[in-house]
Formats: sequence, C-alpha cells, structure tokens
Amino acid sequence: MRQRDLMMFFVITFLIAWSILGLYLLASETMVRLFGSLTGEHPLFYLAVYAPAIAALILVVYRHGVEGVRRFLSRLLLWKASYYWYGLLIIVIPMVFYLSALFKEGAYDSLFPFSSVQAYLLALLLMSIKGPVEEIGWRGLALPMLQRRMAPLWAALVLGGAWGIWHLPAFLLSGTPQSAWSLAPFFIGTVALSVIVTALFNSSRGSILLAALFHLQVINPLWPDAQPYDTWLFVMLAAVVVWLNHHAMLSRKGAITEVLEI
Repeated sequence: MRQRDLMMFFVITFLIAWSILGLYLLASETMVRLFGSLTGEHPLFYLAVYAPAIAALILVVYRHGVEGVRRFLSRLLLWKASYYWYGLLIIVIPMVFYLSALFKEGAYDSLFPFSSVQAYLLALLLMSIKGPVEEIGWRGLALPMLQRRMAPLWAALVLGGAWGIWHLPAFLLSGTPQSAWSLAPFFIGTVALSVIVTALFNSSRGSILLAALFHLQVINPLWPDAQPYDTWLFVMLAAVVVWLNHHAMLSRKGAITEVLEI
C-alpha cells in the first residue's frame, strides 16, 4: 500500500457515509419517499456504517488484487494476545459501564433489558454485523498507515478524531442511534477508545478480530446506558493503558505498519 492510499481511504469512507446521511438531511422528503425512513436497521444505514471496510477493500483490491484481500483479511484470524487484553475485553469494559451507571438516574431500572435470552442474542448479533465491521477499515488499513509516519499514541489521536467526525451526520438525523446521544462526550469517548484499541491492535500483531471484539464490547446492548459518565471512565482507562504501555505507545518501534499479513 502506498502512503497516498491513506488519503483515498478517508475520501471514500467519508464520501459513502456522508453522501447517504447528507441526502437524508438535505432531501429528506425525497429520500423517505424513495427508500423509506432511515433507522439504525435500514440497509442504507448499514451501507454507511460499512464505508470504512468498503474503502479499505477497494484499495486493497486495486493495489494487490484478490490475493491481497486474502492476506489482508487473514488479520481477522489473529487472536493471540496477553491475558491482560482479554481481561480488559471480558471484565474491564463491562465494569466501566456498570460503574458509570451508578451516577445516572434510572440506569439500573433493568439489569436485563430484554424479554428473553433469545431477544438479547438477536440484538447482539445485529450489533456484531454493524459497528465492528468498521474495524476492517479503521484499524485494518488506516492505523497501520498512520503508524508509518507517527508514534501509535499520535496515530490513535488522529484516527480517533477522524472516527468521531465521521459520525457527525448521524447525530443530526432522527431515527439513527446517535440522534439521542450528546455529541461532545461521544467525540471525546471515541478518541479515548481509539487510544485503547490502538494499544490492543499493536500488542496482538495487528489483529482486526480483537479490534472488532473490542468495538462489539463497547456497544454491547446488555450494558446499562451510562452516557455520558462512561466517557470519563474510558478517558481514565485510556490514560492507564498509555501509562502501562508508554514505551510502545510513544515509539514507532514495534508498531504495526503493514496492511497485509506478511
């Protein structure tokens, strides 16, 4: 992959998502008449969410063909990481939400907000084929290419900022999950999450799988709604992760810079 491909990645990613959401903002009556109201489960919303993955795959195919896609997606099979990271995924992330919920009135009205286990598993499945797919682009392609030019911490901050801005149109549209959220805490939280998942990505030799699992955990529908208090705990967690991994986060030595699995 050439460094200029990074700019093309951002152009394609923003063009797909912002075109869809922008049309619903600027020509809402026409779009609703042609395609129906936009919701979090609308096919066009999924297309917008998949924009980073689509952009990454387009560029990999263009540069390396089908074999390149195989090598790129083989990062979905990388699962080895220290117990420290699996502990964060399985224990620490849920704790962030449950501790944050202590400060939000009504957050504990229902510890299991589903009518049945089957209903929860269906909701989890729908989440797993939405947000985590973004990681094919954000961490799969953009992060390694950013780390060619800067240390992981700075790459995480740049990518986290782009990640947060990319979501902006969804906050302006009713019917999207983001329309009920506060933008500023979401943006700050997104940058904090980018820092944490960057350390995880590099520690796991560039695993897109673990980045996707991290993404799924932070949007797991089982956790209580702790906004915006969860943001501040994730900022603190990001600071702890940087402190514990400061040598790796502040140096390009050991950072994953290859897009394709060698």
